[in-house]
Amino acid sequence: MSTENKDAKDVKDVKDEAPADTRDALEVLESEAKEWEKDAEIDRILKAFRLDAYTVLGLKPGVTESDIKIAYRKKSLLIHPDKTKNPLAPEAFDRLKKAQTELMDEKHRQTLDEAIADARMLLIRENKWTVDSPELKTAEFEKKWQDKTKFVLIENEQRRRRQLKAQMQEEGREQRRADEEAEQRKRKRQHEEDWEKTRDQRIDSWRAFQKGKSGDSDKKKKKKLKPIG
Repeated sequence: MSTENKDAKDVKDVKDEAPADTRDALEVLESEAKEWEKDAEIDRILKAFRLDAYTVLGLKPGVTESDIKIAYRKKSLLIHPDKTKNPLAPEAFDRLKKAQTELMDEKHRQTLDEAIADARMLLIRENKWTVDSPELKTAEFEKKWQDKTKFVLIENEQRRRRQLKAQMQEEGREQRRADEEAEQRKRKRQHEEDWEKTRDQRIDSWRAFQKGKSGDSDKKKKKKLKPIG
């Protein structure tokens, strides 16, 4: 084979192999990019303030239930432990599920919305702004609002825990009182049952005592009799 023909064959072979190599490289890059996206989302969820379910789901307050469901479905499919090798995926998935459950609970969501609104008003009052102040439209305000929201949510959680502890202590005292009263009733019933069980024995004893007493009385009467004459 001439040198010219050999070079032409080598070029043809390279051209034939190039598409396969390119496709493989693209698949690897796409796979790596997808894993990076999963890792980034897992990291974001784990770093999110867990008392704020909106933050965990990457949403803003005021979204619809439909938005919540869509966001949860998209993110849960992305970071599902079965779809990534990241060892932190299970924990991130659990937090995501908890956040979705909280936001779908009307009472919990209302409480969260009130805390976020309170944080906004506190920030406005502290800085002597009005609801129309231009400062409220800045990125700096958004950051301060997030920080104030954390503060309010932490205070609310601490208050809730104190109330729960006090409630548990009171319930504990009530339970102890109830247990003591139940024990007293049990002892009283046992005493009454024991008293009833010995009733016949006590009656027999009393009769025997009375009989013995009557016999002694007859003997005394006989002793007092004096002979005539």
